[in-house]
Amino acid sequence: MKTEWPLWEIFIRGQHGLSHRHVGSLHAADAEMAIKNARDVYTRRNEGVSIWVVEAEAITASSPSDKGPMYDPSESKVYRHPSFFDIPDDVGAM
Repeated sequence: MKTEWPLWEIFIRGQHGLSHRHVGSLHAADAEMAIKNARDVYTRRNEGVSIWVVEAEAITASSPSDKGPMYDPSESKVYRHPSFFDIPDDVGAM
């Protein structure tokens, strides 16, 4: 029998920002309660315009120990790096 409410991860979009950023976590019975609690806890000074709540259990993440196998394949794709292309001198700085 569960005795604790689910854990929710909270993301806030600031008034001058274009993206949401992770600000913390809290326990709540459901998403509606999580949004209301997040508003009270993380936006006390009216700094947010949007709140996302995600049940922590639903998040899947890579492990820092997987860094090598996860990102090494990109090293073989040099065409993804801006230095791969020759930029004509008359284009100027990009």
